[in-house]
Amino acid sequence: MDTAATGPTFRDATEADVDTLVALIESAYRGDSSRAGWTTEADILEGQRSDAQGVLDVVKSADSRMLTVEQDGRVVACCQLEHRGDHAYFGMFAVSPALQGAGLGKVIIAEAERAARETWGAREMHMTVISVRNDLIAWYERRGYRRTGEMSPFPYGDERFGVPQRDDLQFELLVKELV
Repeated sequence: MDTAATGPTFRDATEADVDTLVALIESAYRGDSSRAGWTTEADILEGQRSDAQGVLDVVKSADSRMLTVEQDGRVVACCQLEHRGDHAYFGMFAVSPALQGAGLGKVIIAEAERAARETWGAREMHMTVISVRNDLIAWYERRGYRRTGEMSPFPYGDERFGVPQRDDLQFELLVKELV
């Protein structure tokens, strides 16, 4: 009997995936379950990371895709891709905490970049990362993203994005050329 795991498969999310995707995103970033992986934000933010309406908006938007990653018949990762003129935006990236650190993230980001280039002709990928997440920013830098120094404020007071546990949060824009 072959018990080897199958590789990941990629597809666009549907409305039926919304609750599963919200649970995945929450598990990767918030609460004690997120501590099983390295992408946790549990020490800097409490509360929610995403909600059903936010994920549904991405799924239904004509300019967005919610790339869903399945392995062995279950959803294990996702990311948002949004067409913004000559570039694409990469967000809502989540990998199941139990699978983090095994190389799946590298495969997903490469597929997201390929899809943005081929689907929309995107010349760059943009993303924003909480500037105090040095380990995460370093991971993206190893994937070819560069820090721009361009900051945008964290939405303090809007609990849809979490409840900050510190007062120095902001987002930094990271950019990669897609050639």
